Amino acid sequence: MPLYEHVFLARQDASTQQVEELTTQMTGIVEQAGGKVTKTENWGVRSLTYRMNKNRKAHFVLLNIDAPSAAVAEIERQERISEDVIRYLSVRVEELEEGPSAMMRKADRDRERDDRGGGFRSDREGGFRGDRDGGGFRGDRGPRRPRDEVEVAEEE
Repeated sequence: MPLYEHVFLARQDASTQQVEELTTQMTGIVEQAGGKVTKTENWGVRSLTYRMNKNRKAHFVLLNIDAPSAAVAEIERQERISEDVIRYLSVRVEELEEGPSAMMRKADRDRERDDRGGGFRSDREGGFRGDRDGGGFRGDRGPRRPRDEVEVAEEE
């Protein structure tokens, strides 16, 4: 049977339980069609790059599917009907990825970095401009002139 990776985005205001019910419904459709869902990953609520149907965030869910194309067509039909699903994408692949997906590996890597206390912001002290000296270095522009001297120079 063909292999598919299927990702759908559910509205942010849908509860986690509603997203799990949607996932269970999609899994049931695949199993009724004689296929199986080999992996299910809930990536949680993530920000969208741009607004979709007035939503700025969405629940992301990945399904690895081993089923006939009719099952995927039925899943997509059900998702078009559902008001909770913003977008979906099904991609046929040669083989399904074993282990966690790239999104889950990134989340684990971020979590480990936060646990170590490292990270970009904590490595530097004094903020972004902390390396400047407060002595008024002006590069090639010379020293500052008082405001009233600037106004006199402009009048001349």
